[in-house]
Amino acid sequence: MFQNLDVFRTAMAMARHAGMQQAMSAQNIANADTPGYRAKAVPEFSTTLRSSMMGQRATRAGHLNGSTEGTVDTIERHAAVDPNGNTVSLEEEMVFAVGAKRQHDRALAIYRSNLGIIRASLGRN
Repeated sequence: MFQNLDVFRTAMAMARHAGMQQAMSAQNIANADTPGYRAKAVPEFSTTLRSSMMGQRATRAGHLNGSTEGTVDTIERHAAVDPNGNTVSLEEEMVFAVGAKRQHDRALAIYRSNLGIIRASLGRN
């Protein structure tokens, strides 16, 4: 019955992705006044999840093919360029940071809900 608990793996991946999103927003905000800095973003969770489920995965850094879990390529966010060449918008970064928090809260809610279901099925409330 509980041989395949992919929902926990997916919830953990969603929480990790939200953390990466939050870190990327923090990096962009920290470089808001850096001349020539280009704002970066993490691809959508569905895209990263789909690509991590396809293809090879490395289990340690010494492997030749595949990628290690948790590494996501960043993309450059195309936005209006300031006169100094910077593309960071603090308003947009605030919106992205709130989205990351919501995604993290959603992942924790999914995890708690499924953990409650398993505990109830085992008779351990």
